Amino acid sequence: MDSLLLKFFRAARGAGVRISPAESIDATNAVAAVGYGSRRRLRDAMLLTIAKTEDEKKALAECFDLFFRHDDQLGADDDASDETESDQQQDDQAEGQSQDQGEGQGQSQGQGRGQDSAEDEARERSAQNQDLGSLAQMLLANDRAAIAQAMNAAADAVNLQEIQFFTQRGIYSNRILQQMGAARLQRDIATLTAASDPRTQRLMNAREALREAVREMVNRAILLYTREGTENLRNEILRNTALNNLERRDVERTRTLVRTIARRLRDRYSKPRKRKNRGRLDTRKTIRRNASWGGIPFVTVWKQKKIDKPRIVALCDVSGSVARVVEFLLLFLYSLNEVVERLDAFAFSDRLAPVGHILDEEELEAAIALILKRIGFRPTDYGRALADFAEHQRDKLDRHTTVIILGDGRSNYVNPRLDIMKEIAHRSRAVIWLNPEPETYWGQGDSRMNDYKRFCHVAKVCNTLKQLERIIEDVLRTYTPH
Repeated sequence: MDSLLLKFFRAARGAGVRISPAESIDATNAVAAVGYGSRRRLRDAMLLTIAKTEDEKKALAECFDLFFRHDDQLGADDDASDETESDQQQDDQAEGQSQDQGEGQGQSQGQGRGQDSAEDEARERSAQNQDLGSLAQMLLANDRAAIAQAMNAAADAVNLQEIQFFTQRGIYSNRILQQMGAARLQRDIATLTAASDPRTQRLMNAREALREAVREMVNRAILLYTREGTENLRNEILRNTALNNLERRDVERTRTLVRTIARRLRDRYSKPRKRKNRGRLDTRKTIRRNASWGGIPFVTVWKQKKIDKPRIVALCDVSGSVARVVEFLLLFLYSLNEVVERLDAFAFSDRLAPVGHILDEEELEAAIALILKRIGFRPTDYGRALADFAEHQRDKLDRHTTVIILGDGRSNYVNPRLDIMKEIAHRSRAVIWLNPEPETYWGQGDSRMNDYKRFCHVAKVCNTLKQLERIIEDVLRTYTPH
């Protein structure tokens, strides 16, 4: 697989186009068949072998146009090639006519002397240029093909395709210029300046043009290769940003990120309900299976471990201070539908109410708004909410059930009903309390968090997406035998 295609695949992945190894092989074979002679055929081959959706086709087409915009290895489109050939034929005819008109005319001795003089000047300039570095020679000769080739070689040498952020523009521009011989070029300019050589200004102007061309090359690389790095950086920042402090413009992006993380966890933990353990032989089943062969173990039976799916009960405080965290917790949990066997969601301020039917019937954003309107923004009473839960859900708790409570534990100085918390902890597999407040606030004022956490298997600060991801993954991991 040639390096040009590898660079293009990397740029396409950065643009959001998923390319599997099999698809990259198909694309390589297609390029080998159509070649680089026609831009249109090459573009169509890429779209047919790589893009799987309309969005990917659009992204891949834009990436292709940007990547191959100035590449000399590509030919023009077929139609453009035909026009070029026609123009060339016209130029040839015009040249032939000009030659016919000039036939028969003798060359004067003055013209001969002029040609000799021009040849002498060219030889003199060539001799003078030999004392300069290769970069200075190319710039003074205005050899654009050689300059472009040197720029591409320098870009490959400094791994320009590895650029990740736009802030690296200056670093890579300087690296490319140094690789091309910028230090020697500077010495050449100094030498010409000291000698009052008339070529000095022309070389300085060519150097500025070279710098601009290198900056343009790096800018194009930034558009091609930094999308993935920039996206990852923005996502990492959002993962560590307090959910209560998210700006409105980042909320939808964070929702997308939650779904992406949930899909990754779903793929990781969505395994068969039973997994064969090749290290332990099931003796009794093996003997029974081989009874017809006199007990000779032609067929072996291995012991299996049953993998349970989590049953999760979520109790969410929607009094207002933790509403944003609640939204992303519920989005996270409802995105794990293939991993979670059953999810029962409840919300409370003072009284507890089931909200699963609202979340099933409405879009999440509208469902959260409706839940807040019906239940939220009231004085918090954790004791009353726990009593409601025990009254209706006590018998549904068992060793397969994980209870997740999201709230700050501030109960307005009413009875916290610690006895019910103790019973919930005894009946369930695990009780996990997620508190968006810093741990230094626990136990201050009307907070009863230090009392509640005595009956929790896990009690952690959870106010960022990264913290939420780790806790949910820990829950899923406990249901998977190792």
